[in-house]
Amino acid sequence: MLKRLGAEFLGTFWLVLGGCGSAVLAANFGGDGNPLGIGLLGVSLAFGLTVLTGAYAFGHISGGHFNPAVSLGLWAGGRFPLKDLLPYIVAQVLGAILAGWILWQIASGTATFAVDTNAAGAFASNGYGALSPGGYTVAAAFLCEVVLTAMFLVVIMGATHARAPVGFAPIAIGLALTLIHLISIPVTNTSVNPARSTGVALFAGSGALGQLWLFWLAPILGGLLGGVIYKWLGNDRPDIVGDGR
Repeated sequence: MLKRLGAEFLGTFWLVLGGCGSAVLAANFGGDGNPLGIGLLGVSLAFGLTVLTGAYAFGHISGGHFNPAVSLGLWAGGRFPLKDLLPYIVAQVLGAILAGWILWQIASGTATFAVDTNAAGAFASNGYGALSPGGYTVAAAFLCEVVLTAMFLVVIMGATHARAPVGFAPIAIGLALTLIHLISIPVTNTSVNPARSTGVALFAGSGALGQLWLFWLAPILGGLLGGVIYKWLGNDRPDIVGDGR
């Protein structure tokens, strides 16, 4: 169990450092119009690549959840034991917080670094209303996070099913997360992961912290919904349990 928790800690750390790091350090590098900035497409791809590489690195150890909503969804889908939920979630959140802290140390290494706590997406944080990149309402943000997290779980459970092609699950999951970001960065700056949201909100100011509740509640509801849907849809056998593979 200690090694499994270590893998979840490191995998979530990698996801937040890589995904949020690309948003903070590289999305607008050089200012608007600079061809070196990776923009929305680059950030979306970065999040997908962190999950893809993390799943190949740690999936055989812990199942490669890196996300409380995924762990809860796999439990709802009959793929993960209840007794392991809390330790996994704690490890994931701690890994995300460490990544947020390290990212802060790196980003503050330039004299031009500043975080506008009233700005949408400050320090790669998630938000709705005034803190939504596109100014989307709380209802729109909530619906977006629930539906996209649910579909993320459907993809994860389908790709890791016993009858799915072997060895390709991380690719499908990474591409799914990339697609999710392409859809929802304008809406919420994309969470679908309470640990990811927490890891940067702690450094983004009171605005992001005040809206953090949505980025726990909506992804968890979506994860549970997706797990239940696929349990019915995929007719999962009871012997497919444990690490979600």
